[in-house]
Amino acid sequence: MGLHNLAEFAGLLQPGQRLLALDPGSKRIGVALSDVGRAVASPYRVLARAKMKQNATEIAAICAREGVGGLVVGLALEADQRLGPRAQAARDWAHGISAATGLPVLMVDESLTSFEAHEQMIEAGVSRARRAEVIDKVAAAAILRRAIALLSPR
Repeated sequence: MGLHNLAEFAGLLQPGQRLLALDPGSKRIGVALSDVGRAVASPYRVLARAKMKQNATEIAAICAREGVGGLVVGLALEADQRLGPRAQAARDWAHGISAATGLPVLMVDESLTSFEAHEQMIEAGVSRARRAEVIDKVAAAAILRRAIALLSPR
């Protein structure tokens, strides 16, 4: 299906289909899931980063089980909003995941999502050890919240 701009992506979604957000890192992939109304973003799980085929199989299984109609992938832009090496790697990865799952992808700026997730967990009193375990899926939920806000009618 490939990568799509906001309008194209929204047009491909059917009512009741969920969104799955992915925060691809070098060691882990944070995963977050929306509700069927695409109004709430919840941390879902963390996948170990592996070969594309293995991660795509895991992601496709989640999508089938949860009724996902589209993927939201975090895009790590440079401070000046340019596409740097990390952003290009995320785009390449997103193309591969889209091809493997057959689902459309919307790329969303993930700037400061990990920082925001850390701050939220510190305020909630989450221990340092527990934060390290869940930061990736909490950051994915922040990315998904941004996508939901962009997709919401104004």
